[in-house]
Amino acid sequence: MLEMFKPTWMVERAYEISPAALKRQGIRAVFSDLDNTLIAWNNPNGTPELRAWMEELHQAGIPLIVVSNNSRARIGKAVQKLDLPYVARSLKPLSFGITRARKKLGLATSEVVMVGDQLLTDVAAANHAHIRSILVKPLIETDKWVTRPNRFMEKFVMQDLQKQYPDMDWQEELK
Repeated sequence: MLEMFKPTWMVERAYEISPAALKRQGIRAVFSDLDNTLIAWNNPNGTPELRAWMEELHQAGIPLIVVSNNSRARIGKAVQKLDLPYVARSLKPLSFGITRARKKLGLATSEVVMVGDQLLTDVAAANHAHIRSILVKPLIETDKWVTRPNRFMEKFVMQDLQKQYPDMDWQEELK
């Protein structure tokens, strides 16, 4: 049961993941959570680092698609300035949104990765969809009120994961 929450990789920030490393892993598309993964939940403008990473992915021919549990209106407003495609109401930790995005691109499970800041939603959804995952640290310390119970539970899950998988640690790059 615990392995359902185990990420494939752990990297501090999404924009530290190089397109070259993704390509070495056979990854042709990146799916990403929105709030506290790509942008701070309370600041939809994104950072210069995020925009530079998005451009690097674009130049490498790797699409970035937001897969979020948020409503279409919330995501649409948040990604409007970033010009990103998205899947709303993805029902994470279930695999529906990830599978929908993957099939739309016509890619195999081995060719996509899910990036997110939560074990209980993003990583679990990736594992349910049989794709690889990258856990990142939340961009800011605060969360929307609906995320706070997950963060509380996540601390205990992470402790158990690190006991069972002592080599599970934050990395600078995908290995």
